[in-house]
Amino acid sequence: MSRIVKIFDTTLRDGEQSPGCSMNLKEKLEMAKQLERLRIDVIEAGFAIASPGDFESVQLVANEIKNATVASLARSTEKDISTAYEALKGAVNPRIHYFLATSDIHMEYKLRMSPEAVLEKAIAMGKFARNLCGEVEFSAEDASRTRPEFLYRVLEGVINQGVTIVNVPDTVGYTTPGEYFKFIEGIRNNVPNIDKATISVHVHDDLGLGVANSLAAIQAGAGQVECTVNGIGERAGNAALEEIVMALKTRHDVYQVDTNIDTTQIYRSSRLLSKLTGVRVQPNKAIVGENAFAHESGIHQHGMMANKETYEIMTPESIGLKENKMVLGKHSGKHAFVDKLTSLGYTLNDEEVLDLFSQFKVLADKKKVISDKDILALVEQKQLAIPEVYSLDRFVISTGNTISTAATIRLRKNGDLIEGVSLADGPISAGFKAISELVDCDLTLIDYGVTAVTDGTDAQGEAQVKISDGTNVYHGRGLSTDIIDASLKAYVDAVNQMHYIKDSQSKESKEQESKNS
Repeated sequence: MSRIVKIFDTTLRDGEQSPGCSMNLKEKLEMAKQLERLRIDVIEAGFAIASPGDFESVQLVANEIKNATVASLARSTEKDISTAYEALKGAVNPRIHYFLATSDIHMEYKLRMSPEAVLEKAIAMGKFARNLCGEVEFSAEDASRTRPEFLYRVLEGVINQGVTIVNVPDTVGYTTPGEYFKFIEGIRNNVPNIDKATISVHVHDDLGLGVANSLAAIQAGAGQVECTVNGIGERAGNAALEEIVMALKTRHDVYQVDTNIDTTQIYRSSRLLSKLTGVRVQPNKAIVGENAFAHESGIHQHGMMANKETYEIMTPESIGLKENKMVLGKHSGKHAFVDKLTSLGYTLNDEEVLDLFSQFKVLADKKKVISDKDILALVEQKQLAIPEVYSLDRFVISTGNTISTAATIRLRKNGDLIEGVSLADGPISAGFKAISELVDCDLTLIDYGVTAVTDGTDAQGEAQVKISDGTNVYHGRGLSTDIIDASLKAYVDAVNQMHYIKDSQSKESKEQESKNS
């Protein structure tokens, strides 16, 4: 039988730390639920002590997720570890994940600690964490640049305290596959009690070798690999989950290992993360890029028509990418609609179904053919909805190449109608300017884009907007067959996100003041 390699997903922690990839509480929970559908073994929900918001998100994910281990990162201090456990203690399977740097450069310049002090601290905190939580993971930060003999002592010491997972990250993406293979082999051969722990690897992609290094480590005996959806993460990112998993599956003859991942959830996970963060993957991205299964060359197309295996080493269906057309229209009933949602893997309550069915009917009046992607877009938009302070009621835009563009926008603010007019160089600019004036905020547009959900002139457009109030960046989403409508909805959604986050922060601040008093 093949051995099983555990997949540790750090999208919600390391991935979310990358610029432009922050998520609010609701978004983190939706991503965590999707990771559970993906059958991730370990979900690192965040860094509990980083802020009250991080604590709350770790706690929420820990309380909601039932079929995966939930971990929180912690520095090697009793306060960090205790806070991590407080956030995690409602989890079915909690894990404290504490770390301490072990390389000479980190110990000297960052920690300003001697090797013996680092060894003592790592061991003491392992014992402290193990007395709180049944499952503890230790990470030797910058392990790949650590003197091997010292690393062996540290790992042996923490394992003696009951740590059962030892992570040896390539923190700065410096190593190469051959080096990393020998590095893992060295640990297996020189840490006397390594049989009592799982070796884990966490590889960054600074030299573009994140996935290759992770696979080399697995071949050398690593039993857990830490990665992120779409490879997001600090600097150049982390090793991409989808690439590691599909490499192991497609080349099982080489690696001889399996994972517990439901690969048919890969595409949906990638798509959801892109929608949440507004960071899209490049078209030629392996596994989940839009061109990953596209064939334009005449020679390639001829081969594909004869036998798909001539140019496809895996099927689109294996990652959950299907193009089944809905045999549904504006006269279809709710029962058929629910059947379609079920076939796509969604179980929704009656209220959610009624709301989506209503939106589906509106869409069916505008489009001749509705695809699975159209339905997925509607469901995702519904799942990510937050309480609305503002909503788009109507708009009229006068534009042309010989006149100034005028946008008249009417919004609903907590039920009341407010209307404004603005002039600008184009319809999007004029609309955004009018909304900013109506919400009385000095906002800067950071990023904006529209992507078609499907092919055709009647395709729904997914608009993504990022705005800044000078302090923070807020991300909004909009969906419509009219790209101006989608764009304005996305801008309004970004404004609502701003209010949602500020209200949450104000609530956290008041709760903290109440605790302190």
